[in-house]
Amino acid sequence: MPGATAVEMRELVDSILTRHKKAPSSLIPVLQDLQDELRYLPEDCLTMVAHGLGISPATAYGVATFYAQFSLEPRGKYIIKVCDGTACHVRGSSPLYQAICKRVKLENGKATSKNGLFTVETVACLGACVIAPVVVINDKAYGQMTPEAINLIIDELEKEDGRDQVCKTAS
Repeated sequence: MPGATAVEMRELVDSILTRHKKAPSSLIPVLQDLQDELRYLPEDCLTMVAHGLGISPATAYGVATFYAQFSLEPRGKYIIKVCDGTACHVRGSSPLYQAICKRVKLENGKATSKNGLFTVETVACLGACVIAPVVVINDKAYGQMTPEAINLIIDELEKEDGRDQVCKTAS
């Protein structure tokens, strides 16, 4: 639901709050559901959530900024995590990361591509050292990656996204 209007965001927040019975103890699941829909947590939505749960906006913001799973910046449809643990680093994760950033055209140190399709980040360790270097895209792991191999995967994701857009437009 990226690009949602203020009214659509209000309706989304209300539906998520209702699903969680507006219980203040459900703050984290509410934020998780909201981020699943929007791919990030806009400040105005955090305020709506806080008011709907009867907590302070500072509390909602504090939780959203404390946990690494949450983002206050828009994230891509595809989250690409490049492992930079010792085994992956030794086996070429840095050049792999640079190749991915170049391929998805990240600009000015941004983590998310201009077209909103990709967010690229490094992680300390994915625990798959035996298949290093490892890249995880949305929850699917790819081992023994090379810049050439990741370019083929990104090509496929872009084609798939293009097909999705055509299907959505036709419906």
